[in-house]
Amino acid sequence: MRRDGSSKVAGEQRLKVAALVSVGRHPVTGRPRRADYDARAVEMGLSLATPEDVCLVHAGECSPETEGALRAYLGMGIAAVDVLQQPAGADIVPALEAWLRDLGPRLVLCGARGETGEGSGLVPFLLAERLGWSLVAGLAGVESVDDDTMTVLQALPRGQRRRLKVRLPAVVTVDAAAQPARQSAYGPARRGALRRLEAELTPDGAARSWTTAPAKKRPKRLKIVKASSARDRFKAAAAKAEGGGGQVLAGVSAQAGAEAILKLLREEGVLR
Repeated sequence: MRRDGSSKVAGEQRLKVAALVSVGRHPVTGRPRRADYDARAVEMGLSLATPEDVCLVHAGECSPETEGALRAYLGMGIAAVDVLQQPAGADIVPALEAWLRDLGPRLVLCGARGETGEGSGLVPFLLAERLGWSLVAGLAGVESVDDDTMTVLQALPRGQRRRLKVRLPAVVTVDAAAQPARQSAYGPARRGALRRLEAELTPDGAARSWTTAPAKKRPKRLKIVKASSARDRFKAAAAKAEGGGGQVLAGVSAQAGAEAILKLLREEGVLR
């Protein structure tokens, strides 16, 4: 249900929603907190179903340092968070798959990427592949949910939106353009339960072969405009590209086209 009490779900069937949550990291202090993308996913779940039909799960360690971050999700009005005990270096995808198959939700909400750990954003894709469910990346909002399908808005660059019809059950990732999460209330956060569950441990064999090194300065990225309001989206879509040095290549050879692309990337500072 929405905050105003109206419902986006058509029909009498109740929508069961699962949200995958993780421990985030404050960008300034580095302290554990609820992850912004995951909190937006929980907020979207609460707009579609009652708190009793929104189930949260965290796969990883639950230490005294991270418990406060997980309880911040409880402060959004959720009664409990299932914690699948997974040590560092474990592959969490099999444990999450087993938990989802046992729960049987029709919709799984995930953040676009984690703020700690690998932060690759691959977990939703791996889960959808193993479950055989539909997947939509970069969700900005859900317009309606019917018996077997839902209509969603996907966030695109320059503030644009694309309307998609998705077959349920589905796994979706939530974009930064989605509705911001509500504040976490202290009382419900302390009263909520962190249910620690035993789960199958699967070593992450792929990670063992990786070599780690200190991060280097990233290359400059091309500017991508993202906007949340309709006014900002219109301005971004109607704005002209900066600079007047662009050119249209038509009927040129592959070599000439590649040289033009390399020249543009060097001018933008992407390549050096």
